[in-house]
Amino acid sequence: MLYTETTKTLLIVYHSMTGGTRQMVEAAARGAALEPAIRTRLLPARAADASDLLEADGYIFGTPENLAAIAGLMKDFFDRTYYPALDRINGRPYATLICAGSDGHNAARQVERIATGWRLKAIAEPLIVCTHAQTPKAILAPKVIRPDDLKRCEELGAALAVGMSIGMF
Repeated sequence: MLYTETTKTLLIVYHSMTGGTRQMVEAAARGAALEPAIRTRLLPARAADASDLLEADGYIFGTPENLAAIAGLMKDFFDRTYYPALDRINGRPYATLICAGSDGHNAARQVERIATGWRLKAIAEPLIVCTHAQTPKAILAPKVIRPDDLKRCEELGAALAVGMSIGMF
């Protein structure tokens, strides 16, 4: 793709230990890639920094819910980038993807609180995929996200990209 002055960047930052969240963010990236005016960057949380946030025009944050909270490496990403980005990314759009064993809402609330501090604009309710993993063995096992859930992730990525492209967000 040839990037032009009007190309906008969608940054997708995620952590995935068992593959579920990675499948979700990859689906969102596929959806976003359908919009030619959007450049999509998919970065693991450990590799992303404040400069990545500052250079992007919109965001998707993807995390598993671990012990009723965002994953530690996502927390680390937010800790490292929060103050360097504060008051510098106001008003930009974002969406959240959560891969949870049973609930996911507390992790979603944590991301929402951080995004509120950054004054980001949520473009949709957090998309939570529940894997129903409840035993240690199931929790640690590689995940396979259902096609209908991946379709929802892809649609969210596409919606954010189109909205960014037309200046809706």
